This record gives sequence, C-alpha cells and structure tokens, in this order.
Amino acid sequence: MRIVAKRGFPVILLLVGMALGFFLAAQWVPSVSAVPRQDYESLEAFTNILSIVKKNYVEDVDTKNLVSGAINGMLSSLDPHSAYLTPELYKELQMDTQGRFGGLGIEITVKGGILTVVSPIEDTPAAKAGVKPGDQIFKIEDEFTKDMTLVDAVKKMRGPKGTKITISVKREGVPELINFTLMRDTIRVQSVRSRNLEEGYGYIRLAQFQERSDRDLQKALEKMVGEKAGLKGLVLDLRNNPGGLLTQAVRVADLFLDSGMIVYTEGRIESQKQKYFAQKDGSWTDFPIVVLVNGGSASASEIVAGALQDHKRAVVLGTKTFGKGSVQTILPLDDSSALRLTTARYFTPKGRSIQATGIVPDIIVESAPQQEAKVDEKRRPGLREENLPGHLQNQQQTPNALPDSGDKEKEKQIPSSGPTGDDSIDNDAQLKRALDLLKSWDVFKQLVQKKAA
Repeated sequence: MRIVAKRGFPVILLLVGMALGFFLAAQWVPSVSAVPRQDYESLEAFTNILSIVKKNYVEDVDTKNLVSGAINGMLSSLDPHSAYLTPELYKELQMDTQGRFGGLGIEITVKGGILTVVSPIEDTPAAKAGVKPGDQIFKIEDEFTKDMTLVDAVKKMRGPKGTKITISVKREGVPELINFTLMRDTIRVQSVRSRNLEEGYGYIRLAQFQERSDRDLQKALEKMVGEKAGLKGLVLDLRNNPGGLLTQAVRVADLFLDSGMIVYTEGRIESQKQKYFAQKDGSWTDFPIVVLVNGGSASASEIVAGALQDHKRAVVLGTKTFGKGSVQTILPLDDSSALRLTTARYFTPKGRSIQATGIVPDIIVESAPQQEAKVDEKRRPGLREENLPGHLQNQQQTPNALPDSGDKEKEKQIPSSGPTGDDSIDNDAQLKRALDLLKSWDVFKQLVQKKAA
C-alpha cells in the first residue's frame, strides 16, 4: 500500500511497546517566531526559579538535570503518552520497531503514579516468571517507583542479556509484595503465530504490529488456504496486543478489505490529517473472520478491529478494548534525544473515536470459563486509557454504542459445541465461542439476513 506524506514532512512509523501505541517519527526543525507576552512572562518566571534553586538548594545541582526534570514534568502534565526520550531511550525505540531489544518483556504504563503492568510479552523472562496484567511494580531493585516516570522505569529495567534485576510487585488479593528476580534476555517478539483449530478453521495470533507483520500474516494465510480443506473461517486474535506501527495496522486491515477507508487521523496541523484506504489487490474476502479483543488490545489493534467491524467484514468478540485513540509523533532533537508528543487522534471509518472508550465487541464474552478465574478478573481494577490520570478526553458524546440487543439474541441461537479435546481451545471461553460461531456461520448469516428483511 502506498502511503504519502506531505512534502517536507518525511514519515516513518515506529513502535515502542511500553507506551501502548503507534508513533509517527518526523524530522523537525524548530522555528523562531514572536513569543506572546504572557508566554515570555512565564519563561521569565521559570528562569528566575532555576536561578533560585541553583543558588539556594541544600546541595549543588546540575543545570542540565534541572532542565531535564522540568521538561519531563512539562510533558507528563500533558497526557500519559507524551515524554522526553534520552539518546539511549530514543535509540532503543528505533530498535523496538524490529521486535528485538534487551530487557524483561513487560508492557507497562503509569496509573495513579504507580507503574502498572499492562501485559507481559509472550515467551519472555517476565511471562515465564509469572508476572501478570494488573501487577503494580512498587520497587525496581531497592528503589521505590512512586511517581517514577515511564521513561526512567524502562531505562532501569532494560539492559544487557544475562544481567539480573529484581522487581517487587503488588498483586490484587495478595497481602505481601511479590519479588521477581529476572534474568534479562534479548526480547524477540514473534509478531505472528498460526495454527489450525480444526480442519478448515484457522487461528492467527498477532502479538504486536511490527515491520514484517503483514508479510508474516500473508504467509500464514497462504499456508492455510493451500491445505486440503482450505480455509472456511479464521480467528484473528488481537488480545493483549498493545499496538505498534500504524502502517502495519493499515496493511493488516487491508489484507481483509478490498475497498473503503481503514482509518483517518485528525490533528491541529495539516500534516496530521491523514486518510488511509484499502486496495482491492491481494485482499482475502472469501471466508468469515472473528476478531478476539480484550482490555489489553490497544491502539493499532483497535484500528484493525474498528475497521473490520465498521465494514462488517468481521465479528468482534471478547471484552472492551483499552481505548487509546491518540497518535504520538517522534520529534528528533539536535542532541540525539527526542520528544514523544501526542499530536493527533485517530478515527474508525465511520468516524468513531475510541479514545478513552475503546472498541465495544459485537459479542461480549468474558475471558475465563472457570468461576475462580472470573472472580479474580472482576476483582482486579480495569486497566484502560480512561483510568490513566491526564488522559485525553473523547470529544464525541456517544463515541461507541453497545452492541445491538438483536445481535445478542441472534448470537444466543448459535449452539455451544462440546469439548474439542484441545485444552488450549476448551479452556479459552472466547476462542471456543469464536470457533462455534465460525462453524455455524451460515446459520448466523441467515439470522442476520432474516432480521434485516
């Protein structure tokens, strides 16, 4: 797909896992313009305070550290996703787009001033040790994390392969802190995994939107279609996918759409107003799709789910998504550092903003079949964009309506099948329901058409 940037504004899209979203990187040259009087007075107040601190603070302080702290404070006051990236962190961000970095494999955010795990990345030290979504990281080594910035936390937890680090987490329902001593590793996030659920019914897990996600997904589809039974239906699993590259979100959605808009962005400046459309060539439209989502599905995941939902190309099943509907632009600075600045909101083809509201599935299915697991999930506070202090407000009055009650009634008419004998399916209520729906797709279509008539 060809995506055109405005002249003089070269566009590269980057991924950073810990920030749950997609990014727009651009060369940026600061311009000199007239400063309003009130802004000048504010800057004068800042320089006066800087001078007072330098002269009177109990210990000698470095001006560079003071200015850096002021920048971090300024950006963190805007929203949870804007931040200052040191040269080291900016370099790591550029590496992240390739799905490879040194660290623990934890997607984190800040909630109420506390570092909170969104989800551990599959097959990483954090996931293998038992770190869970919703865990609050109280300490990194011997340092408490209260009011620690996201950038500083990531810097402390990342490091060379083979080095150890201890984190202490508070888990809902557990009175004592849980200590994890983890061995850092090279985190290689495998973006696409696929398998057959049953003959003719495929499953593709998309963990993150990386540079090769669309090509890997294309290969998985070609393999499934080329098998003896072909592909009668597909489950696309976007659960706990924190996002990634905008270009990849567009290309993945384009694989299943042959026309129409996929997503558009709106910002204050003209270069942030972009529209992305599907192309007919290379589209897979011959089989039904069920998209699985949950509270850990964010940003690029929500773009794909929203586009397929709006075009009625897929049924979205699971629980409400994270609700991150903003674009962060990476603005490189002269000293090899960068700003990560929120510059736009994105919208689904029908003009829905999911900022702080998320994508509401067509069919609501909770995640765990066992009662104990359901109780634990309800007890843990929902970690979504709307819970983050300082998040951007959704400017639409009714951005996402609940699924149509008639659709709920139609879905109930699809019978639940017995055990498949595959524990990975039978113990996953959402995946099991998705498979049942695909196997009864002709019946489901008839029910939908009957209501429409």
